[in-house]
Amino acid sequence: MRAFLSLGSNEGDRKEYLDRALNMLMDTSGIMIQRISSLYETEPWGNVDQSPFLNMAIGIETELDPYELLEVCQQIEMSLGRKRLTHWGPRTIDIDILSYQDYVIQTEKLTIPHPFMEQREFVLAPLREIAPDYILQSGRVIGTVQGEGLIKKIKI
Repeated sequence: MRAFLSLGSNEGDRKEYLDRALNMLMDTSGIMIQRISSLYETEPWGNVDQSPFLNMAIGIETELDPYELLEVCQQIEMSLGRKRLTHWGPRTIDIDILSYQDYVIQTEKLTIPHPFMEQREFVLAPLREIAPDYILQSGRVIGTVQGEGLIKKIKI
């Protein structure tokens, strides 16, 4: 199954947290990373009184079902010190499942496609880079959609 994930960090060594999360995903049985976007520096969304984020997107092939993939992402977040103290608050690492094949899931535990994906430029820009023909749930091709927020592609 094909899935896309969004990764972000705005605490500590942001790039190091992203690199460690990527390595942990690569080392997970049943996950094969196919594409990795550039890094984008972005202003926070929601709770804006915090440091800027580094964000990226990855495309994967996976043998895991959506709930198993969610569990892996949450375990990686916990192992890298993610604390869920404030909604949309600062974090060492955040890993969101943006999409999983053509599944539509809406449960208390998991919503796929990600419910705010089309609003957030920090999600759209990296995903647009690695999957320019991706069709969003609205039916629009990602290349035609501009989300909210300012971002800057960076080299580190």
